[in-house]
Amino acid sequence: MRVVIVTESFPPDVNGVSHCALQTARQLVARGHDPLVIAPATAPTAVSAPTTVSATTADAGHDDVAPCPVLRVPSLPLPGYPQVRVALPTRRLAAALTAHRADLVHLASPFVLGARGMAAAARRRIPTVAVYQTDIGGYARTYMGLGETAAWRRIRAVHAAADRTLAPSTAAVADLEAHGVPRVRLWPRGVDTDRFRPGLRDPQLRRALAPGGELLVGYVGRLAPEKHVELLSRVCALDGVRVVVVGDGPSAPALRTALPGARLLGCRTGDELARLFASLDVFVHTGPLETFCQTVQEAMASGVPVVAPALGGPLDLVVPGRTGSLVPPGDADALRDAVWALAADPGLRAAYGAAGRAAVAGRTWDAVGEQLLGHYDEVLAHRTAVAA
Repeated sequence: MRVVIVTESFPPDVNGVSHCALQTARQLVARGHDPLVIAPATAPTAVSAPTTVSATTADAGHDDVAPCPVLRVPSLPLPGYPQVRVALPTRRLAAALTAHRADLVHLASPFVLGARGMAAAARRRIPTVAVYQTDIGGYARTYMGLGETAAWRRIRAVHAAADRTLAPSTAAVADLEAHGVPRVRLWPRGVDTDRFRPGLRDPQLRRALAPGGELLVGYVGRLAPEKHVELLSRVCALDGVRVVVVGDGPSAPALRTALPGARLLGCRTGDELARLFASLDVFVHTGPLETFCQTVQEAMASGVPVVAPALGGPLDLVVPGRTGSLVPPGDADALRDAVWALAADPGLRAAYGAAGRAAVAGRTWDAVGEQLLGHYDEVLAHRTAVAA
């Protein structure tokens, strides 16, 4: 099968859309299919032709090379968040669909480039699968000065044109259906349980981060306004607790002031990130706009108990009283109290961590890749039946 993956982000960008698009390409190649990735350029000058991207530029910490050609199209930085780039209009996308002789177009978090990919596929009558992954309404409100109503109008228009929309969580499925998006199915995300594992817990790293033997409480993710990492300020004030923040973004300078005593480590990837995850005692996610929340899965795979908002993607991942705690979104006191309860009970932390690891053991990217191919096959079969 010849598949074109049109994605709003791709490595070296470090985010959920980028990671999922890369894993999708890998799964397709591993099964003998022929994908092409089309993504925004990461620099002002775009690549003019498809290139195979090396591990140093494409995979932010993985050792193997990107599995397929990647066509970069011109882009500009998103105002207020220059690490995110937005694709500019270009004829390269449509030409690439034709040149690749695509059987199907996979649209990863379509909004700008993905919308153009959808239109180009429709003109060529190529089946499309659109993957909803980002709370575009929240982004539009935060960075683009748009209202959520306008953003959802755009989301609905793009996804309604797709043969199928795949959503990563039951909350995301319900949200899409409530906004009138048709043909929505559940497709969760995989996790690398070989890379993220409890055995990587590193006493030397723990001593470096918490020389006084403090409990290590960590956040991993973008440092951006919609993540509300500042809610960790009250956790920072707990006796015997050291907060570790892994990630980068526009909120980083403010967080150095807002989180006294916290260790801000910047962006970490690959095996180094896996060691950090496994060396934590508690993982905390603060953002209320997660359609899935991959870092929660990675923490669980690492055997670390989780505290997260009772909203969106974490509702499918965290089982309160078994793998962690869910707290009211935006409630700094509830977040602090949940961490403190775990800090006081090493046995509970160990039990939650073991249960979390067991819960994600079957959620590998291989398993998720099989599910994706099942969705592709159903879409192609439906198109064939309709054509007949």
